Amino acid sequence: MKNPEISPVFSKARPDFVLVILVLVLLSIGTLVVFSASAPGALQVYGSPYHFLERQLMWAFLGVTLMVATSRIDYWRYIRGIVPFFGISLLLLLVVLVPHIGREINGSRRWLGVGPLILQPSELAKLAMVLLFARLFSIHQDRLHDFWKGVVPHLALATIVFGLVIAEPDLGTTMALAGTFFVMLFVAGARRRHLLGLFAAGLPVLGAAIVAAPYRLQRVTTFLDPWKDPLGAGFHTIQGLLALGSGGILGVGLGASRQALGFLPEAYTDFAFAVLGEELGLIGTVTVVGLFLLLAWRGYRIAMRAPDLFGSLLATGITTMLVLQAGINIGVVTDTLPVTGITLPFISYGGSSLVLSLAGIGILLNISRHAV
Repeated sequence: MKNPEISPVFSKARPDFVLVILVLVLLSIGTLVVFSASAPGALQVYGSPYHFLERQLMWAFLGVTLMVATSRIDYWRYIRGIVPFFGISLLLLLVVLVPHIGREINGSRRWLGVGPLILQPSELAKLAMVLLFARLFSIHQDRLHDFWKGVVPHLALATIVFGLVIAEPDLGTTMALAGTFFVMLFVAGARRRHLLGLFAAGLPVLGAAIVAAPYRLQRVTTFLDPWKDPLGAGFHTIQGLLALGSGGILGVGLGASRQALGFLPEAYTDFAFAVLGEELGLIGTVTVVGLFLLLAWRGYRIAMRAPDLFGSLLATGITTMLVLQAGINIGVVTDTLPVTGITLPFISYGGSSLVLSLAGIGILLNISRHAV
């Protein structure tokens, strides 16, 4: 395998253009859905139906610019900056929990910012964690078969990130982070019985975390029977299902969503997939799911063809994080999973998520330039 420390400064190989097309198509669909879902509310509150569209386009432009830039930077050049980057992300995760500093919305303290400039530290932590553990696992691969010397120290470090994110609280992102960590650990060579043991041990911890927070327990009971409280706890879920159901096979037409007229909360953020299903129908939702499956295929293909273990683990982590996040969001909207606040990559409105997801795609594209 190629040694990343002595690899050439630049490779003339072409990046994975199929991945580029997939992401641009998802981004285009997302921009249309955000505009359609946000226009009625934006007109009422801000006096312009283009308020959120303009901001989404701005973030998309910044994200695509960053994607192009990261696709041109050889991925092993990030190695020296991984620890400082991870340290900054941890610091921001701590700062966001401080009252009067972190912005609290709907009971969650997840945002930092001044005026319209807002950063979600957990989005930064996703990329930082993938970079860090790709590097650590590639260095310590020979230790990972040993539970106490290999798995436990890395898990202890990852648990710090999990704890800070769940304290916001943000269970959805914590699940995505944990899932990505364990997939990377498996790919790096950890024993299956160790991972299965950790999974079994983690179930009671997850159960305790749900029971300890009344709102989480309510979300689980609502997930089991949202119609028990249709105007209260189950309202969000029911409105999302109504949006999906009313779309039928072909949808009601782009821009014709009824649920976006104030009936569906978070219509252009966490529940953008529901509006997409209402307007573009089953064909639209299946298309988006198919695009994410194709993204997973291209991402893991890049991981398998990477010239070194660091690149392989980095591609695995970025791909898994995006696909898991998409799976959790779609699961919530379709009432397959309990409600938790997590966006659909490239589709939902949101600056931090969109920009950092596109930056991750850029890194994937650079790894693809060095495929063997």
